[in-house]
Amino acid sequence: MPDAAQAGSLKTADLPLVGMHCASCAGRIERALRKTPGVAEANVNFATTHATIRYDSQAANLDTLGEAVRKAGYDVILPAADPEEDAETQARDAEYHEQRRKFFIALALSIPVAVLAMAGHAVPALESSLDTPAVHWIELALTTPVVFWAGSEFFTGAWRLAKQRAADMNTLVALGTFAAYMFSLAATLVPGWFTPSAHGMHMAAPVYYESAALIITLILMGRLLEAGARRRTGGAIRALMDLQAKTARVERGGRELDLSIAEVRAGDIVLVRPGEKIPVDGEVLDGASAVDESMLTGEPMPAGKKAGDTVIGATINKTGAFRFRATKVGAETVLQQIVRTVREAQGSKAPIQRLADTIAGWFVPAVILIAILAAALWLVFAPHQPALALIVFVSVLIIACPCALGLATPTAIMVGTGAGARRGILIKNAAALETAHRLTTIVLDKTGTITEGRPAVADILPQGITANELLRLAASAEANSEHALGSAIVEAARSRGLTPARAENFASSPGRGIKAMVEGRALIAGNAAFMD
Repeated sequence: MPDAAQAGSLKTADLPLVGMHCASCAGRIERALRKTPGVAEANVNFATTHATIRYDSQAANLDTLGEAVRKAGYDVILPAADPEEDAETQARDAEYHEQRRKFFIALALSIPVAVLAMAGHAVPALESSLDTPAVHWIELALTTPVVFWAGSEFFTGAWRLAKQRAADMNTLVALGTFAAYMFSLAATLVPGWFTPSAHGMHMAAPVYYESAALIITLILMGRLLEAGARRRTGGAIRALMDLQAKTARVERGGRELDLSIAEVRAGDIVLVRPGEKIPVDGEVLDGASAVDESMLTGEPMPAGKKAGDTVIGATINKTGAFRFRATKVGAETVLQQIVRTVREAQGSKAPIQRLADTIAGWFVPAVILIAILAAALWLVFAPHQPALALIVFVSVLIIACPCALGLATPTAIMVGTGAGARRGILIKNAAALETAHRLTTIVLDKTGTITEGRPAVADILPQGITANELLRLAASAEANSEHALGSAIVEAARSRGLTPARAENFASSPGRGIKAMVEGRALIAGNAAFMD
């Protein structure tokens, strides 16, 4: 446990990672970060490709954390001059476009290889004409760029980890495809090693170029889908960020200045006009208005604001104008705290995920060992069929890749927390999400969280006047109002085919009600306090 002094200097960093392709990768980066001096806690989420790190700012910084990730064989997107979200978006876009280019080129080259290899099985009459040295040379020419260009990331990744005496999915793919390719290359160059000669002529040896090419292509397709998913991973976060106003009207030096949100400081006097978003959190100094806080509370009814009341950034000012003193800006605002909560929830681990990560960490070396043993057994019991041993070796390596094991749980957490955030439901962490299925009772303190989110006229109780006439007069007075209840009254009148009359001398009392002259009569509409 950190002492009091250390706890005061602990910071949390959320860093996007580059180069992860399996749960073993996530585990390796986690271990590297936890060994870094000053790091108190590190969680790496394979689905979101983010590392959430709590560290002592006196003993470590973002540069040392980034260096630890790079030494583990991966890369990290550190905050630069541009906002982190922009840097990450650019990196994710670049990754997606590169994966797409490699996949489609590999696909274009692999299809003819597969056709040449498989057509003889589909049409027996073609088998003898396709199983020739000339066809094998064509397959070699088409497969080579697929394996060593499109699939280069598998080999470089495997070699980088091999130098650290580690292995991951890259190792499985690299070993399997390289074995199939080299066996086929040897069979093409020296077929006599694999087949008996007949009348001094060597018959064509079996080749497996299509296995190497198609394995690379299919896994590239999977990585393309992963890259596309990563581009969409931050959708909930970006949707929340888009709620924030971009600029603020601030009083400084006796002048009104339009500043970016990043330039607003605590203590600044901010002016807000009707229809504008409130830029930061603060306390109302003067003026009065009704503010739509549904993005925070779920309540469709605007909340009345007057001097001394608090206002929240990203909520919408509906009617009056007012001035307020900024009290929380930047990362301290309620909206940024919501964003941080969503990020931490997406980066947290459910108890069951820790089990999956532990299994995945041991899975790759176990798969390699099993593949070698399986191939060795076939060589012992079928020594005259080395090609069959190779097929068994490659099959075990490729089929047993542990990606789904490590991806399923974090993907469910990422999607669940993101979907909740878009609907105004904030999930604290993955453990809370995992145990949510045990809920038997849910207690809500606001009806706005379970309604359609907008008021509607439910009933009309007239006294000494018809319901339609009362509704028409009320709609006439409310026609100029921006209040949610006023809009509901006008909509109800229109739905009944009633035409509101023209209102004069309209006056609004924010959070209380309105006054207007309609057809020579003074109409007052509002709450009980306003009527009193």
